[in-house]
Amino acid sequence: MDMLGQTPIPSTAIDECFHDGFALNSGVQVTGGSGVLLVSGEAFEWRPWVVVAGTGTGTGTGAEGGMGKAAIPPKRKLVNEKGQWDVSSEEQWGFLGRLWPRPDLLILGVGPSLRPLSPATRALINSMGIRVEVLDTRNAASQYNLLATERGVDQVAAALVPLGWRE
Repeated sequence: MDMLGQTPIPSTAIDECFHDGFALNSGVQVTGGSGVLLVSGEAFEWRPWVVVAGTGTGTGTGAEGGMGKAAIPPKRKLVNEKGQWDVSSEEQWGFLGRLWPRPDLLILGVGPSLRPLSPATRALINSMGIRVEVLDTRNAASQYNLLATERGVDQVAAALVPLGWRE
């Protein structure tokens, strides 16, 4: 018996994970090396590794700071010296604190292979009342598709870096 057979697939469901981005069920493609943030039924480009001029930290979009096409934006490391995925800056996760209602769960796809999440990053996300599940990007996309269909896009969010991402 197919319990979800009549349930519509969310437009933010991930159809394909590319080396440099993602294809969504709505037909939107996020490419060019950008990650994707899926929250409340919306999709956003997400680049936590981009440092915005004057802040010393990334904001998550990489669009601010007056970076022109010719300029190569500075990058910050996402993996700490212990091999943990460490994006523990308020600037990168602050948008989650501004959402209402907040998603219950954030599925974090950390690239081509699984890495542990740093305690500081987990604590920051948990302090907003959001649980976090860390997976490699392919499995995170599948998990998001299942849970967003089952529970709804308001309850589940995803932040995914592309499969080709390297430090």
